[in-house]
Amino acid sequence: MLLTIFSVTAAQTTLCAQESNPSESVKVQKDVRYGSVNGSDLHLDVYEPATRGTETSPAVVLIHGGGWISMDKSTMRGMAQFLARSGFVAFAVDYRLFAAKVNLWPAQLDDVQRAVRWVRAHAAEYNVNPERIGAFGHSAGAQLAALLGMEDTRDNSDPSLAKYSSKVEAVVDVSGPVDFTVNHDPDGDEFLTGFLGSDFKAHPEVWREASPVFHVAKGDAPFLIVHGTKDQSVSISQSQELYDKLQVAGVPASFIKVDDEHTFQTPEARRTLAVETLLFFNKYLGAPH
Repeated sequence: MLLTIFSVTAAQTTLCAQESNPSESVKVQKDVRYGSVNGSDLHLDVYEPATRGTETSPAVVLIHGGGWISMDKSTMRGMAQFLARSGFVAFAVDYRLFAAKVNLWPAQLDDVQRAVRWVRAHAAEYNVNPERIGAFGHSAGAQLAALLGMEDTRDNSDPSLAKYSSKVEAVVDVSGPVDFTVNHDPDGDEFLTGFLGSDFKAHPEVWREASPVFHVAKGDAPFLIVHGTKDQSVSISQSQELYDKLQVAGVPASFIKVDDEHTFQTPEARRTLAVETLLFFNKYLGAPH
């Protein structure tokens, strides 16, 4: 099965080397409105280093998992705090969740692309370099983050954001489903048929369009892919396929396998994720001053 639709607690999905409470080293601004769709507001949380110099900082947009049906931006708190303590400005975003034929794909992609463009539009306010923005996603959020590194804006109907790109300069993909056209089973296909709005046999092109592996091209952003060898929710073969295709296309990519499950539980796996994420963003977005 490609993706097991699972229900876990927010505490289980908060990713970082270790949990930490907000401290004086991080300034947090919660529930900042970054857009509105059909009367519903979209929000993000901003995590900034409490003490900053005059130079602009690189930014990272963090996208939560939850099978596109659950969870919220709070599950990115640990990694957001870690990145902010390391000098980045982190934006943990909410997006519309799929439920009962509401918010079908690609609503989620439209929302996270809007979030990236909003960050660029407000770069001066947060002292962010608009040309140094990365994306970090876990599980369903990793599928969205991957597309941010591959495709530019799909829905550019908002005139206030029209001049800003939604494509990011670096992507961290953690346990992400990236090819919906393989590993079919009745439960997974039933969910994806509803989520994508079409049956695979009738419209395979819709399933390919939502699958990052079919968007791989030479101009994609660099990728760091991290996946657990014991993952029972998203097969590690998904990450292997993405890595292989990025390599063939000549896109800078690293693939790190950790001895853990879908939501990293061991301190060792979380530490590896944090350290490798920081090294990767320092390399491709530039180390914060």
